[in-house]
Amino acid sequence: MNSILFNIAQSVPGFLLAIVVHEASHAWMANRFGDPTAKNEGRLTLNPAVHYDPWGTIFFPLMAAFTGFAIIGWAKPVPIETRNFRKLRPGLFWVSFAGPLSNLILGTLSALILAIVATKVSSDWEFYSILIRMLRFSVFINFILAFFNLIPLPPLDGSKMVSSFLRGRTLMRYEELARYTPVFFIVVLGLSLMGIHTIGYLLMPAQMLANYMMFAFLGFFGGI
Repeated sequence: MNSILFNIAQSVPGFLLAIVVHEASHAWMANRFGDPTAKNEGRLTLNPAVHYDPWGTIFFPLMAAFTGFAIIGWAKPVPIETRNFRKLRPGLFWVSFAGPLSNLILGTLSALILAIVATKVSSDWEFYSILIRMLRFSVFINFILAFFNLIPLPPLDGSKMVSSFLRGRTLMRYEELARYTPVFFIVVLGLSLMGIHTIGYLLMPAQMLANYMMFAFLGFFGGI
């Protein structure tokens, strides 16, 4: 139990920052393209209390932590009115991409700060190991969230980016895939719980990129 609680404590800062910045970035980009809906509802902010979702921000991450998985979840999606976009298709693409892009930037910054701490701060400092673990989790959670949301299955951000290039019947057929998305993820989760690490394979590119960024910055600062 102590190990689980310690894992939660060191994961929460990076997790909350990742999901809050993700949603705030959607809101900011939507406002840039002429849709102030999220801004008017107070969602253009980094205040976690405004973005939290009971299931995605509290229940699901805790369930993952107590079952041995890494803490992962989501925030409440920001409201978007595409009718307000000055340019519909570019707006749809960039508003959808803003969330994953913000996580890629945060993950990269976390890797940079981790490398600086690891190479410039004495390991004798009492908070050294805790800060390293917090930053390492921040790197992984941000790249995982970015890659997960870029999966082109409706209603994930990746699907909306793809939709911005489609028209007519092709778009309608693509959006119909949304009915199969829950089934897909239930199967993936079920296989993972049975010991077939489907989620791990699905997110392997994110994990590889996270490791690459950490080692690249560590190498730059002479840490390896």
